[in-house]
Amino acid sequence: MAAASEKTAILSENAILLNADFSDKESAILAAAQLLVDEGAIEPAYGKSMLAREKVANTWLGSGVVIPHGMVEDRNLVNRDAISVIQVPNGVDWQNGEKAKLIFAIAANSDGHIEILKRLTRLLSHPDALQKLETTGDKSAIMAALVENDDAPESEAADLQVTKEWVLDYPSGLHARPASIWVEFAKKSGQKILVRNGNSQADMTSLAGLLQLGGKNGDTLVFSTDAENGEELLGEAVLMARKITLSEKEAAEKAEVKPKKIYGFRPPSGKTGIDGLSASPGLSVGTIFILENGAGEVEDKPGKLSEDAARLENALGRTKDKMKAIVDDVTRRIGASDAAIFKAQATLLDDDNLISSACHLMAEGHGVAWSWNKAVEEAANALQHMDNPLLAARAVDLRDVGGRVLAEIDPLYAKGSFENIGEGAIIVAEDLTPSDTANLNPEKVHGLITASGGPTSHTAILARTLGIPALVAAGNKVFEAKNGESAIVDGYNGILYLSPTKEDVEAAQKQIVKLAEEREKEVAERAKPAKTTDGHIIDIAANINRPDQVAFALDEGAEGVGLMRTEFLFLESTETPDEETQYKVYRDMLSALGGKSLIIRALDIGGDKQVAHLDLPKEDNPFLGVRGARLLLRRKDLLVPQLRAIYRAAKEGGDPWIMFPMIMSVNEIKELKTLAEEIRKDLAAPVLKIGIMIEVPAAAIMADIFAPHVDFFSIGTNDLTQYTMAVDRQNPDLAAEADSLDPAVLRMVERTVSGAEKAGKWVGVCGGIAGDPFGAMLLSGLGVNELSMTPRDIATVKARLRAKSLADMRKLANKALQCETAEEVRALDEAKS
Repeated sequence: MAAASEKTAILSENAILLNADFSDKESAILAAAQLLVDEGAIEPAYGKSMLAREKVANTWLGSGVVIPHGMVEDRNLVNRDAISVIQVPNGVDWQNGEKAKLIFAIAANSDGHIEILKRLTRLLSHPDALQKLETTGDKSAIMAALVENDDAPESEAADLQVTKEWVLDYPSGLHARPASIWVEFAKKSGQKILVRNGNSQADMTSLAGLLQLGGKNGDTLVFSTDAENGEELLGEAVLMARKITLSEKEAAEKAEVKPKKIYGFRPPSGKTGIDGLSASPGLSVGTIFILENGAGEVEDKPGKLSEDAARLENALGRTKDKMKAIVDDVTRRIGASDAAIFKAQATLLDDDNLISSACHLMAEGHGVAWSWNKAVEEAANALQHMDNPLLAARAVDLRDVGGRVLAEIDPLYAKGSFENIGEGAIIVAEDLTPSDTANLNPEKVHGLITASGGPTSHTAILARTLGIPALVAAGNKVFEAKNGESAIVDGYNGILYLSPTKEDVEAAQKQIVKLAEEREKEVAERAKPAKTTDGHIIDIAANINRPDQVAFALDEGAEGVGLMRTEFLFLESTETPDEETQYKVYRDMLSALGGKSLIIRALDIGGDKQVAHLDLPKEDNPFLGVRGARLLLRRKDLLVPQLRAIYRAAKEGGDPWIMFPMIMSVNEIKELKTLAEEIRKDLAAPVLKIGIMIEVPAAAIMADIFAPHVDFFSIGTNDLTQYTMAVDRQNPDLAAEADSLDPAVLRMVERTVSGAEKAGKWVGVCGGIAGDPFGAMLLSGLGVNELSMTPRDIATVKARLRAKSLADMRKLANKALQCETAEEVRALDEAKS
């Protein structure tokens, strides 16, 4: 009786629905979830999680049996292990024409689901019993089928001739996902392989059989075979099983409910939100606006070849015209550097291979819309699968501009736009393409939320530029939101709160007012120096690209330009700028600054910045290739005109400093300085200070050796983080791990400053962490002399530095150096505690 009551705790007759009928599987899944809700086994939101699972996994077991269940990361919505059962005598379409007649919805927040699956899969071995259950009018018959023979003695299973043991180390046991990989391996081998767990045994080609083993973490499984190459085959089988372990452990970690440390705003109601990565700081209240992707599958409607060719040509022409308008608009509203991406996109419309591919498909008898979409997808997929983040980003651009052409061919395929959004919109999307961002009206948009993407994505950068709170990589849970639903976006912590209470909204609005007042005070004092309470002054400068940005930077409180990115001259032009063009830009920059400091970085191309008209060779790993100083020394045709332009500009007044990027050796420094001196003498120009960027560990470690050869250092923390942590900062899957406040990166900074101090040299930081108020405190405490940042960050950084003493910041920096993780470092921030 004890065993029976244990089973009825997992399944009760109240959770069984007989003789049901559904028009689609979504309705069936939600009905099954509601039974579990009524039983108190799950929270209502778990039903949507079950629907989300269907998009990423196969829940069809076979023989009309399905096992819908929720996403791993939503296990916190499960109150206890349970199942519900729905009988659908006429069946409901599930997948590939198959009809589900018995729906077993599973709720499991531990490895209890292994036992549940074991009971369910037993039914698949008894087709006659299944057929009776599909039509029975007796709920107790289903109950009995799930518990019968559980206490019957099991016959001893016999292994085949060759055996190999392996201890199962999947935290969630042998469930459907890893088991399906096992099945695929066994089928490809073409050999018979058995897997035994205790007295239960299964053929490795049977998914249902493997699940019926009930394998739990720590169980010893025995693989056996009679194949001639048995030892080798089983070795490969166990190796295959082991390879899955890491992904299973990662999935289990995601499933753990780990409380997220929240700083600042907390909803008074205690409501939990949807977590993502913070992409742009800020707090806002608004209503959800879901960006639709337009029509999905493109219908193939063949027409006359001549007419379809004309339609494609007209669509390409109209798209080019509209792209020009976008470039002008974005340049005016946001800046030329952000508009450059659309110029690059426009060049894709002149790709002969792409157009030829579409025309070839039309000639074969396909419709113009279908042919164009097919050509774009094939080209984009080819780029996307080259395992190169730069080419993958190019695939996004290709789909983006390809979608514009498709909408011109047939308006049915136009994506949703932001034209009709109301005030206070919080945009929710899978991701935002450059075209999406071009349509943003910052006066209406109160927040950006994306399911995918990363903090370095175009969306994130644009959001920070526009001052819009944003979070990215929030996962499919964001699509639980409904159009018009009220929400709170916490861009500081990367959290979206849906349907907040009135009390939550009022608290958020009070916090927004408080933040605005603090910002007003900071802005009002932005012109004052960053003078600490004990009298130490840290220089604060701006990172900018062009002379027309100087006025804004100075108005925001910049005391000079700590980084002029000269690559914009090359990125935003269809041809390489000559010496005269560059001279005029540098002269205008010096004039606009009116005697304030200016550090000009020599051309920094390579890695994530590629310029088509430079005809640089393709590299499999551009981040570790010919970039920065390496490129300049190989391409004197690029370096010499730039140095001549800088020295010519300096002859007419001003004191620009020259900085060379991506330095890794003394030989590079000597060669660059020698060339610069030759040019200076030839032009009879004044002597200018020459420095280098510290962006690779080799330079940081050798700082004391490099310092006597240069006038100053400037640390680029973005690249230094990437190379120190071996993390590609363009990869959204690793974005959270590329934290410049990691103790390893801070130790590189400390090593650089220490090396510079021995030679009495000056050190600045122009990387992203300089604009983080807490990061600025740590850098100042480590001995950095100047911090250069995005102009919008200056007021807040200055305010934080003025509130502290240098002595306190030094103590804080020393504590940070002793921390084990970036998370521990960030926990030292008193302003967020």
